[in-house]
Amino acid sequence: MRCTHDLPYQIGDKWTAHVLRGLQGGRRRFGELRAGMPRVTPKVLAETLRAMEREGTVSREAFAENPPRVEYELTEQGRRVLGLLDLCCDWARENLVET
Repeated sequence: MRCTHDLPYQIGDKWTAHVLRGLQGGRRRFGELRAGMPRVTPKVLAETLRAMEREGTVSREAFAENPPRVEYELTEQGRRVLGLLDLCCDWARENLVET
C-alpha cells in the first residue's frame, strides 16, 4: 500500500509520508531512502529527516566507521503515524472519486 500523494490532507511536510513509507520495512541508510524518492534533493531529505528526528518519529544512529555510516529507523511513535497514514489512505481510496 503506497498512497503518499494526491490526498486532501498532508502529514508533516511534502516528503514526510514518503520517508514514513521508505522506513516502514526497517532501517535504511540515507542513500537507500533517497533512491526510493528520486525527485527529492539531498538537502530537503536531510531537513525532513532532521525534523522527523526532532519530532520523535525517526531515530538516527551514526556509526564510527570510515566512511561514516548513518542509519534511520522509525520509532514507536513513527510506526503509529504510519498506521494513521494507512487509515488515511484507506479512507481516500473509499471516498475520493477520480473524475
